[in-house]
Amino acid sequence: MLRISPVGALLGLLFPAAAALAQTQTQTAAPTRVGVVPAQPAADGAPMQRNLELSATGQNLSGGFGNWRDVTLKGTYGLPSHVLQGELSQNHRFGVDGTFVGLSDTYTFNEDWFGSVAVGAGDGAFYLPKFRVDATLYRKFLPGRNLVGSVGVGYYDAPTGYTDKSVSLGAAYYFEAPWILEGGVRMNTSNPGSVKSQQQFVALTYGRAKQNLVTGRYGWGSEGYLAVAAGAQLVNFDSREASLSWRHWLNTNTGVLVGVNRYVNPSYRRSGVTVGIFHDF
Repeated sequence: MLRISPVGALLGLLFPAAAALAQTQTQTAAPTRVGVVPAQPAADGAPMQRNLELSATGQNLSGGFGNWRDVTLKGTYGLPSHVLQGELSQNHRFGVDGTFVGLSDTYTFNEDWFGSVAVGAGDGAFYLPKFRVDATLYRKFLPGRNLVGSVGVGYYDAPTGYTDKSVSLGAAYYFEAPWILEGGVRMNTSNPGSVKSQQQFVALTYGRAKQNLVTGRYGWGSEGYLAVAAGAQLVNFDSREASLSWRHWLNTNTGVLVGVNRYVNPSYRRSGVTVGIFHDF
């Protein structure tokens, strides 16, 4: 099962120099598939990334599925060749409380190549992973290294008895003006049943780090499994999601974020708002 996660709600403040890139290339998992979003390494000569972000999300669902509430704390600690990240999220979805913990490490091989590995686990809530792992390799292209391509693989083990195995491809192009254009596709196989699904996304970011960043994103495609209760799942269906986010720096180190999103599948619609605060150390 795949679903594009809300853009902008929790992304680039942890890695402001390349906010949209890291999020869209590595976070194609749905909100029900919580996972750490690995950060892109800082540019040569840039300060190492060390920051905290606290955010809260409210989502309204149609079809009698209730409302969602999430509170998430994220942290980043940069080292010369590594960017370590952690996430702790407290969730209330489909009437059930759940907690997710995730870790990731992004490693710089050289000026053209870097990669990330992320792992995470839930506390047994049916909508969180029993265990998940994602690995992504990135390559910078063109003389200015302003085109970044990625290939990734992922594995998701759900408490409700299904598993996902995925392969993803993505690319982001940094224009000289303050624009970033991104796109990607993720192919997934869910079992039992060997259910094939595929999702695509496009995203556009405008702005500059330490000032303002605005990102719009649209994702669409098919999903394999989606647990909506401990003993109930949607299987093999289409969905789509649109989102818009804004990150505003109040000063050099501290800022606020606001994001909105709308997700639709054949069984329900989900609309939500995320607000948060972040600080760079």
